[in-house]
Parts: sequence; C-alpha cells; structure tokens
Amino acid sequence: MDKSALLEQLRALAAQEDALAVAREIAELRTQMEDLLLEEDRKFQIAQLDAQEKGEEPMEKPVDEVRNAFYAVLGEYREKRVAQQRVKQDAEEVNLRRKKSLIARLREVVEKEENIGAALAAYKEIHEQWKEVGDITRDKRQEIQSEYSRLLETFFYHIKIYRELREHDLHRNEQLKLDVIQRIQQLVSLEQIKDVEHALKALQNEWDEIGPVRNEEWENLKNAYWDAVRATYTRIHGFYEEKRGELTENLEKKRALAEKAKELVKDLQVSSTKEWEGATKKLLELQESWKKIGFGPRKENEEVWKEFRASCDEFFTKKKSFFDTLKGGFDQIAAKKQELIEKLNELKESQEWKETSAEIVKIQNVWKSLGNAGQRNEQKLWKEFRGACDHFFNAKSSFYAAQDEALAGNLVAKRELIDKIKNTPLPEDKKEALAVLRNYAAEFTALGKVPMKDKDTIYNAYREALDEHYKRLKLEGAEQERVMFQAKLDTLKASPNADKALQRERIDIREKITRMENDIRQLENNLGFFAKSKGADSLRKEVEGKIQASRDRIVELKNKLKQLV
Repeated sequence: MDKSALLEQLRALAAQEDALAVAREIAELRTQMEDLLLEEDRKFQIAQLDAQEKGEEPMEKPVDEVRNAFYAVLGEYREKRVAQQRVKQDAEEVNLRRKKSLIARLREVVEKEENIGAALAAYKEIHEQWKEVGDITRDKRQEIQSEYSRLLETFFYHIKIYRELREHDLHRNEQLKLDVIQRIQQLVSLEQIKDVEHALKALQNEWDEIGPVRNEEWENLKNAYWDAVRATYTRIHGFYEEKRGELTENLEKKRALAEKAKELVKDLQVSSTKEWEGATKKLLELQESWKKIGFGPRKENEEVWKEFRASCDEFFTKKKSFFDTLKGGFDQIAAKKQELIEKLNELKESQEWKETSAEIVKIQNVWKSLGNAGQRNEQKLWKEFRGACDHFFNAKSSFYAAQDEALAGNLVAKRELIDKIKNTPLPEDKKEALAVLRNYAAEFTALGKVPMKDKDTIYNAYREALDEHYKRLKLEGAEQERVMFQAKLDTLKASPNADKALQRERIDIREKITRMENDIRQLENNLGFFAKSKGADSLRKEVEGKIQASRDRIVELKNKLKQLV
C-alpha cells in the first residue's frame, strides 16, 4: 500500500465519531507510514552516497506533501482522541464513585442486615445497579472488583438459603475463569504482537468481570491466571526488546562508522596524490559498509547520518581543495608562507609576551589555512617557520621561569609577615592597635606579587589573620563602622584583583545611595497626602524622621566613596 492510500484510510478513520474505537487501526496505519518513510529515507541516503561517490552535488530532499498531510491529520485525530479520553476518564471517575457507594451499601447489608428477604432484595438492587455502571479507571479496577467480589462471597456464605445458587454461580465462575486462562495460553498461536496485546487486554477485562469462585479453588486459579498473563507479557516485552536491540545494534554500527569517518578526516595528513587515493579508498569502504546496515531508531538514525555525511563532505572538500591547490601552483603558497616567516623573524625578539603571542598564534592559523606548498618547498619552509616560533616561545618560557623565581621570594616574605601578624599581640591602646594593623596592611601590599598559583591562598591567610585582630578590638557604633570599612579597604587593596574589588565596592555604594534617594522621594511624595490632624501630624513626624535618617546615611555613604578615590 502506498502513502496516498494510507493517508486516505487515515482520513476515513479519523473522521469517525468514536476516536477511541479506531485507535488500534490508526496506530497500525502510522506504523505502516513510518515503515514507508524509513525506506524512502534509506533510499535517499544511498542515492546521496552514490552521488557523492561520483563527485556530483548532493541532492536536496523534496518536500513530501503526503507525509505532511498524513501527520497533520494524525495530529488532529490525536487532539480529538485526547478530548474523548478526557470525557471517558471523567465518566470513569463518576463510575468509580458510584461503585464505591454500592460497595459501601453492600458492606452494610453483609454486616448488619439480619432479614434474609431484605438482604436478598438489597443485594439484587445493588447488583443490578452495579451491572449498569460503566468502566472505571484501570488502576482502580482490580481493587474495586476484588472488594466487590469479596463482599459478594461473604454475602452468599452468610445467606444459607441461597447456598445452592451460590454453589452454582461459583462453579460457573470457575469454569469461565478456566476458559479465560485457556484462551490466554492459546495466544501463543497469534503471530502479530499487536493482536496479542489487544486480545490479552480484552481477556483481562473479561477475567475482572467474572464473579467469585470457591475459596479452595481461588488460589490455584489466581496463580494459573497470572502465570499465563506473565508468560504472554514476557513474549510481548521480548519482541519489543529484540526490535529495540536490533535498531540499537544498527545504530551503534553506524556510530562506529561515523566515528571512523570523523577520525579519518581529523587525522588527514596527506601531501601527495597517492596518499589521497589511499585515503579515498578507506572512505569509500566506510560508505559501502554503511549501505549494508539497516535502520536504527528514527531520530538517532537521522542524527548519525548527518554526522557521517558531514565527515564525507568535509573529506571531499579537503580533497578538492588539495587538487585545486595543485592546479594553482605550490609556488604561490610558498611565497605567502615566506612572508609569514619574515613576519615571525620580526617578532621573535619581542618581549611583549602577551601581545606578541596572540600575533604569532594568528600567523600560525594563517599558515595552516594556506595548505601545502609542495614537496619541494614545504619541509624547508616549515623548518624555518617552526624555528622562529620556537625561538620566541622558548624565550617567553625562560622569562616567566625567572619571574616566578623572583616572586617566590615575595611569597616567603608574605608568609613570614602573616606569621608575625598571627603571633604578635596588639598594644592595649585601641588607637595604637589600629595603627599597627594599618602598618601591616601597607607592608603586605608593599611586598609585591607572588606566584599565580599561590596568590589566592596567601591572600586568604593574610585576611583571616587581620580579621582575628579586628574582632578582638570590640569596636562599637560609628567607630566600628568607620574602622571596619577602612580595614576592608586595606584588605581589598592587598587582594590579587585589587582594582576589580575596589570597583565593585564603588558600584555597591552608589547603588545603595540611589535606592535611598528613591526612598526619600517616595516618602516626600507621601507627606503631601497627610491631612491636617493630630493623628496625621504624628505620622508626618515619623516619616520626616525616616527621611532625615536616610539623608544622614547617604552622607555617610558618600564619605565612603571619597575614601575609595
């Protein structure tokens, strides 16, 4: 069946009023459509590879109107089905409440009704209503049916006058349940797994609707039933696991080929026609292997195909570029590379390490983009180019090695100062103690930089040592705020990123000032709404007090900003 026929069947089924009744048929149509689309994709990929092998431009995949229309109709059907499922679920919830109510009534009859006639009449009424109630939610079906069946069994045990009827029903139910078990076991003869799933669901519903059996038979029946159900589900799960395993295996094979193609392109170091022929042979072998592998999972299959095709495209682009270069002449590339070598010779004695490094890296990237200059020129030019690069970077390494040695001395001095800060008690006089701490901060900053790997560790140790002394001074009020802010500034100035840290502090203070100025404007606007009354005057004074406190705080913050200049 072709795609157009599948589309027409889908439209006919989707137009039916009961969307749930045709769900299985529509799922089968979707599976058939996906199989056709997978086959089309496979043929298109093979055509792409054949075109690529022949050196032709890759074909653009045409827009599939039938495919788009199919999935559009499928989407509308799914919305319709979801709406009907919601209605069904709502009805099932109502039915569940009705069945719970009937169970409660039946329990009342079983436990409290002593009149057999009244009990029988009540049972008949409840049972008739129970049969009229439709389906309930599946997750509650077994529980509700089990509870109802259990109460029925108790009811018939208690009403001896209906023992024969009860025995007859129990025996009949036993035969019905045995028949269900036998039919479940016979599902092994069905070849289509979807048919097995549908039939098993129907048989399980039928089992649930059959009444109770004799207690002495129930355990054996229940075990036989679940053994048959589990065996069938094992077959179903095994089928899907096998199918998933086959798709996954194909996907892994394709990923391995895509990785090999990627590695082939990544490690491509060819400078002769003969080497290109060998590399091309390897890639064509990978493409042939790809064609022989079946499909993987749809989404992942498309992704790995794009990855494989990208590697093939990159390979043939590089191959084309190589032969284009051959045709254009190696001498032109050699001349450009010679210019790069001359630029390197001008830069290699520079001691502007950062800027010159960046410039040399740019030159190296340009060198790579130029391609091969031919066997006659390439090795000689590369030797000169590499020699100039090595000259600069060796000098750079020597410089930073000597610098690190000098910074190591600063590290030792700062460690000694931190030990001194930790172990030297401060003067009893608070003013003298603060002066000592300020001197420590100045001395730490004056000792200079330390090796990069130690800068954060040494700074944190220094800050902790100072903080311990400031805590012991027991400062209060405005003095505490002023001294602690100055101590914070001294500590920030000694941090590895002092400029950035001080800038962040300035920004924080300015943002606080802006927020407080906005608060003052809001409070001043609010003053205009207070009436001339005794109560209003009290509120006015409270607000005016807040405004003045904010203004005083802004003055303090602006003084802190001046300290940061």
